Amino acid sequence: MARRRRDRDDRHPDVEYAVDDGGEERIFHTFEEAAGFAATIALTGGRRPSGVFVDVLIFSEDGALWYGGDDAFDAYEEDPDASVFERIRIKAESDGMVP
Repeated sequence: MARRRRDRDDRHPDVEYAVDDGGEERIFHTFEEAAGFAATIALTGGRRPSGVFVDVLIFSEDGALWYGGDDAFDAYEEDPDASVFERIRIKAESDGMVP
């Protein structure tokens, strides 16, 4: 789906990232914060073979355009009431010590 562009600010007031930490949903305002939290849970929060999800929540056309450009804008227009615009799976596992 949408690809994050690196040539812009890290946050937009109409875009949030939600991570379920095993019972409580936590909201972040930057992808980097959400992904870091999700990776920590995936690595230390017990066995989650399917990974931890970062749900991208977009609340406006401006937010969609900021998040992923024209493609994201078009996808948002198709279903502006979708509860999750994009779901990103974060998986992490330790390979142990490497000699």
